[in-house]
Amino acid sequence: MRKKIQKQLPLMEPTSGYTQEIELDIISSIIDNTPNICDYVLQDINKGKAIKKNTGAEGMSADQVLRSAIVMRLFGYTYKDLAFHIYDSRSLRKFCQIGFAGKGFKKSALNTNIKSLSEQTWESISRDLINHAKETKIENGRTVRIDCTVVESNIHQPLDSAQLWDCIRVLTRLLEKAGDISKTRITFSDHQRVAKRRMVAIRYAKNNKQREPLYKDLLKYTRKTIGYAKRTEDVLRQSSSDIASFMLADEINHYADLSEQVYDQTYRRVIQGESVPAQQKVVSIFEEHTDIIIKDNRDTYYGHKICLTGGASNLILDCRVLEGNPADTELVEQMLDRQEQIYGRYPLKAALDGGFASKENLLKAKERNIKDVCFAKKRGLEETDMCRSEYVYKKLRRFRAGIESGISWLKRSFGLTRCTWKGFESFKCYVLSSVVAANLLTIARKHIAEAA
Repeated sequence: MRKKIQKQLPLMEPTSGYTQEIELDIISSIIDNTPNICDYVLQDINKGKAIKKNTGAEGMSADQVLRSAIVMRLFGYTYKDLAFHIYDSRSLRKFCQIGFAGKGFKKSALNTNIKSLSEQTWESISRDLINHAKETKIENGRTVRIDCTVVESNIHQPLDSAQLWDCIRVLTRLLEKAGDISKTRITFSDHQRVAKRRMVAIRYAKNNKQREPLYKDLLKYTRKTIGYAKRTEDVLRQSSSDIASFMLADEINHYADLSEQVYDQTYRRVIQGESVPAQQKVVSIFEEHTDIIIKDNRDTYYGHKICLTGGASNLILDCRVLEGNPADTELVEQMLDRQEQIYGRYPLKAALDGGFASKENLLKAKERNIKDVCFAKKRGLEETDMCRSEYVYKKLRRFRAGIESGISWLKRSFGLTRCTWKGFESFKCYVLSSVVAANLLTIARKHIAEAA
């Protein structure tokens, strides 16, 4: 039997030639050739920080923060997974410019730096990438397609009983924390156990007759807990002067106010039998910015509506995260005007979903010298009024369907089904960062196709 001879390992690993690594290399070169985007990131990560001279750890550079954020959105990693894969993967280490002997980044550093990037920064990065696509003749913005979709918030189903239980357990936790740090004795009763029993009983009740007394009981314990919270807030503000107590008092006030809203909407709906308007409802005390979106009078979503403008190259040319649930017909003018801001001109052709269709919107588009405007549903409009011919209308209607696949790709591959970041500002950053990552990957694949 021959003895196996162990060859000496090479100092530098050869490139693998995998498609994914080639795509990362092209994305890296795009970032290098668009230096302004790192300047936007640098401003955000240095905001509110004093510049230290030769002291402490170096920290992450603006380039590394941006590249790490792109990797996170490309592969759908959590911060923990991101820290591991950047350290473990040779191609990701190279992409994030750590170097052969680099130690990688801790998840806390990744979290702090990535979350420091603002909505304005991501939008500026997106527009610079669109300019790059224009200069390299990948996308000229002459033909666009516009559609809306919904990105859900990271919340549980907003049942009234579950929300009342959330209010009681969160306020009780804060009251216990107040008792630990306050010099004055905090007195309150813990109703968590009985509240949870009522919440479970409501869920399994067979009819409204069984549910109503259980709701009355749960509302009673919620009202008591809110009262404890209000008294504790006053005690913290009057008896203490340290910052921690004032911050805790602000937090108690925040959740007590939200709890009162939940109490009010539940009482009105269950006890008084009112129909509470969606604008007056709180569907989560943790993500209170969440909107109720009813789509096609059929499906109900809890999150935010986003409006996307796509191009012929499958790039997302523009993305707006909306507050409330505005009708699609109200969005046409501003989405077209945003194209004029990006390209300095309006598109020649625009294809829109049927929900945008109206005579007023057709006139507004024509006033902007858009030659052909196609609504997927005519809604009383003639094809020849919208486009130069029936042939052009049918061609644009087929073209519009392509944005549906783009939206599906964003949801499946870039996490736009549900936002996992907390807060409305972070929600907008999550959506825009996903769009930036998708556009970078699209541009990289276009370059690969041209080189083939």
